[in-house]
Amino acid sequence: MSEEGSITIKKQDLWKYSTFILIAVVIIGAFYVYSNKSEGTIINNDGNNPIAGNTEPSVVSASADDDPVMGDKNAKVTIIEFSDYQCPFCQRFYSQALPQIKKEYIESGKVKLVFRDFPLDSIHPMATPAALAAECVGENGDEAYYKMHDKIFENQQQLSVENLKKWAKDLGYNIDSCLDNQKYLSEVRKDLNDAQASGGQGTPYFVIIGKDGKGTPISGAQPFENFKQVIDSKL
Repeated sequence: MSEEGSITIKKQDLWKYSTFILIAVVIIGAFYVYSNKSEGTIINNDGNNPIAGNTEPSVVSASADDDPVMGDKNAKVTIIEFSDYQCPFCQRFYSQALPQIKKEYIESGKVKLVFRDFPLDSIHPMATPAALAAECVGENGDEAYYKMHDKIFENQQQLSVENLKKWAKDLGYNIDSCLDNQKYLSEVRKDLNDAQASGGQGTPYFVIIGKDGKGTPISGAQPFENFKQVIDSKL
């Protein structure tokens, strides 16, 4: 008879408990990894379908091209953002991490941000029209471009060609002809090609470049702290 208050496990049952514990550990570990993955829209190499997983080098090369700049053009650090106006994760970056980046780094003159287009047309049919609309407004300067940039992300759920034209007019710009003629389609396509050439596998995708010219990639709508860590290492 076993002593009162003790628990006895039969030897033949020990393997059952061990197996149960091992399975539990694996499940918990998998959940932890999954819940801490960067969130973003990932594409495969031909740019058509979403896929899971992402790998990227620690150093990449990317050009700011002649795309609109937010902040001091002489800032020591450049964030190149390759983004899709219809991507929900790009909108998440816009609403969550970007305001903190602007407050701590862009407004202080330490960092500038360059927005480049990375439309995933096969899953976001309004991404290219939105990019074209912003480019059309951008004819009036970088400040005008970012006003339209903000308007689009703040109204992402109402994206349509009609609304893009209306939003531009609300800001004081008529882009009807420019948008209908897809005037900046080659510019948008160039941005997309450059994004993939620099290692972008999905949106949003960022390359943070310091004074040494080396670019550090960040994929997905990551929290401000992740951007801060890279930016601080570049200053």
